[in-house]
Amino acid sequence: MRFIVYDIEATCWEGRPPGMVQETIEIGAFEVNAFGEVGGAFSRLIKPVLHPQLSHFCRRLTDIDQADINRSRDFTRVIQAFQDWIDVDGEPYALAAWGNFDERQLRQDCALHRLDDYWLDPHINLKAQYRDIRGLPKKRGLASAIRHEGFEWSGEQHRALDDAENTVKIFCKLLDMWRY
Repeated sequence: MRFIVYDIEATCWEGRPPGMVQETIEIGAFEVNAFGEVGGAFSRLIKPVLHPQLSHFCRRLTDIDQADINRSRDFTRVIQAFQDWIDVDGEPYALAAWGNFDERQLRQDCALHRLDDYWLDPHINLKAQYRDIRGLPKKRGLASAIRHEGFEWSGEQHRALDDAENTVKIFCKLLDMWRY
């Protein structure tokens, strides 16, 4: 079994105005084998179709440049490249993300683009399991969990590959404790 520990960033607005549908704009991932060894990485920006202009709030939060988004590929092409990188028909894998937002957002984007989402299973919600593993009264955000485990944050928060890299630290430390 291998694990794909990933994170996404999505379009966002301050206060989440009604009717604004989020779309994935970045995906970052690392492959981790059954021994906790980190393999390759995947990182791509994705051009949104419903709201191609990122809000000022989103650009400030993610530090993603509009020009880079304009040069990026659409969801269908990027997700096909991601599936190829995962090798969905190869050795068994499980996807893992901090919380359930990433999985829900990818399923929503697959529906929007009329793509099958079979490849998203099985999926591990690390945030929920982390609470149970550590016996915490409530779920913790990734930055809080990183500090709780004695790690330093690497990179920028709200960038997919950096968030995935930090998630990998916790994932590998607790490798034998995750349920999938």
